Amino acid sequence: MKIALIAHDKKKNDMINFTVAYAPILKDHTLFATGTTGFKINEATGLDIKRFKSGPLGGDQQIGAMIAENDLDLVLFFRDPLTAQPHEPDVSALMRLCDVYQIPLATNVASAELFIRSLERGDLDWRKIIDERESEKK
Repeated sequence: MKIALIAHDKKKNDMINFTVAYAPILKDHTLFATGTTGFKINEATGLDIKRFKSGPLGGDQQIGAMIAENDLDLVLFFRDPLTAQPHEPDVSALMRLCDVYQIPLATNVASAELFIRSLERGDLDWRKIIDERESEKK
């Protein structure tokens, strides 16, 4: 599966702790992340991560483009709902794209843990069927 990892500044430690805890599961998947988040995850876990620009500099939009092309299967986006974000329109657009293209989106640790356990059990294998159908169209 192709998984995007994104975290607002005040949630980066949560994301690092999450990826450390679930590195044995995440290592078997293709990981993408926005700039600083990806750097910090790699530093803490050694996981191989394709890094994009930071969120405010276009990283959210780069991940959004992957969603629109059906090149992502799961988004883990630890949002900080209590702090105004300068790139809030990009965040909203990313979340809207997840809804439009049926991409599972976790916005906090609790939902991310449910998705990771589901991934581990194979509950998200339906994404592979969609990926195959999209490949046939190209």
